[in-house]
Amino acid sequence: MFTPKYPTPDTAPTPTAPLAPAAPHDSHAPASVPASRPAVQLTPGSLAVVVAGGAGVVLVVGAVLVSMLLAVAITGVSVAICAVVLRSLLNTHR
Repeated sequence: MFTPKYPTPDTAPTPTAPLAPAAPHDSHAPASVPASRPAVQLTPGSLAVVVAGGAGVVLVVGAVLVSMLLAVAITGVSVAICAVVLRSLLNTHR
């Protein structure tokens, strides 16, 4: 049950033909141009969607952070009030 499961080895055939020797490099041959990737083009509609999505993410993250800060502040105030009440109870008991 806890033994590892190993994948089966690859079943690709092994090459039997020897590799051909590389051709000598011609110094006068033009350099090959790498294939260019198509540029990303944003239409006005897609740009609006990206901006709206970014603004939405910023608003949601901001709301979460503010609510966490508010929760910490409320907890701190309630602990301080409990400490004052306990201190006054212990001082009046003496």
